Amino acid sequence: PTPSIWGCHAPHGTNCNADCVYSGRHQRLTMTNAHPAAQSPPAESTASSNRRSEAAVAGHRLDEASARGHLLDPAASVRATALNALARSKRLMTKDLVRGLSDPDPTVRRRSCEITAREARAGRLPEIQDVCAMIVDLLEDPDELVCEAAAWALGEIGERADVLASDALSVIAAVATGHRSALCREAAVAALGALGDPSAIPSVLAALHDQPSVRRRAVVALAPFEHPDVLAALQDCLNDRDWQVRESARELLATP
Repeated sequence: PTPSIWGCHAPHGTNCNADCVYSGRHQRLTMTNAHPAAQSPPAESTASSNRRSEAAVAGHRLDEASARGHLLDPAASVRATALNALARSKRLMTKDLVRGLSDPDPTVRRRSCEITAREARAGRLPEIQDVCAMIVDLLEDPDELVCEAAAWALGEIGERADVLASDALSVIAAVATGHRSALCREAAVAALGALGDPSAIPSVLAALHDQPSVRRRAVVALAPFEHPDVLAALQDCLNDRDWQVRESARELLATP
């Protein structure tokens, strides 16, 4: 399948020519015009920029002590980089992620979700259940980019279904069908598709009536499911106003 159909789902807008970042089993798109906060990050002082560079270098040099020393830095960008440095050097502890996921700054919370997904997929989080519970809670974060990162992380982690609490799917489904932000609804729909639990089918089908970017993701999210309602919905999508929805449905219906 072509990236324009299966990868670029324009969660932050409708421009499918935006630069994409793909990661893991289900694909995530980050665009430069994603969100005002993403376009215009707070100005960083020279001092904090230097400390951020030190934290990054510590990760490359496997200098745990230096990286860990930046976890309590007053600048959020430095704290986020320090977490990444510890992950790079394979010295990250569960307690570090717990601190990051509860950080007062959304930049750190978002980065912590992304790192958690990577670490979980690599099998380096023995206490992953507790961390997953925190990520589920972040689906209600007031910052929509944190919510989006949390949904994406749960979709990545969810290949290990045993680590998600029984109510996690219902929380993700509630975001998919009721969040005020299309970005978050789309990310949640993608997570439901990645998880592949049949109980998510009604929520994914409901997303087929959302705005175009969410409908595009919803069609792709139906791929794991075999159900008469799914087949009927894909047939209906052949007449969708959006060409990407139509093409995705056509691809799925043609798949043996």
